Amino acid sequence: MRNEKEMLDLILGIAAKDERIRAVAMNGSRTNPNAPKDPFQDFDIVYIVTDVDSFVRNPRWIDVFGERIIMQTPDNMPLFPSEWNDGGFAYLMLFADGNRIDLSLSPIKNKDNWNNGDKLSMILLDKDACLPALAAPTDEDYRAKRPSPEFFADCCNEFWWISTYVAKGLWRKEILYAHHHLNNVMRPMLLKMLEWRVGIQTDYSVSAGKSGKYLGRYLSEQSWQELLSTFAEGSCDAVWEAMLAMCGLFRSTAKVVADQLQYEYPHEDDLRVTAYIEHVRRLPADATEIY
Repeated sequence: MRNEKEMLDLILGIAAKDERIRAVAMNGSRTNPNAPKDPFQDFDIVYIVTDVDSFVRNPRWIDVFGERIIMQTPDNMPLFPSEWNDGGFAYLMLFADGNRIDLSLSPIKNKDNWNNGDKLSMILLDKDACLPALAAPTDEDYRAKRPSPEFFADCCNEFWWISTYVAKGLWRKEILYAHHHLNNVMRPMLLKMLEWRVGIQTDYSVSAGKSGKYLGRYLSEQSWQELLSTFAEGSCDAVWEAMLAMCGLFRSTAKVVADQLQYEYPHEDDLRVTAYIEHVRRLPADATEIY
């Protein structure tokens, strides 16, 4: 496996020889001084170029980076329509030696905002001194921030509201529907609440990482195990248990956050919804009425 220096030498060497590439920058975890280092870290690279189309028209030009296991070019995939069109083009490449480069071509016209303000960015090469100067990379924009009372209340409301969808899906034996709402809606609210708790504990000085991947560093062993218990196996009974575990962890965490921030936790919503969920779980499969 090529080491970091070899990869960066290759990335910069290619850029140095190609007149169309006027600058090279990097963002992502390799610029983050607080991110743990491991061999799976991507090289998130941006080439600022004079002519994006000339690269795109020659799909073999990227072979110079090495033999690939697989590649994705999301900008020309109908499955992933771009949310914005800035004239750029991306190559996501996993190589046979295990390295991965997420390479974005950015047109020179975007040089003043090539990183969209991402503070985890650094300039590696600037042939024309055309890029704005950057401060040292920092993950401060990715750290949990103190929620407003309204934001806290909305998070609680969304969590308890969506739990009723999970209960409905489980009663109907629609396990995929239940899984979707448990994992795609309730879980993000739980992770957000856990991140706020970590923020309070650390004076909002750390990042929990994408999808809360660093939460294990900051949670107590008990809370960590409770979080792991919210992941269900493939049965309705298991999803019921996972949801109830999630409700318990959300409740205890949200009460701590509310107490620390002097906010109001919606106790009545919690009590009513919890009673409803437990009622639905006991409801006979042939029921024609809920109550």
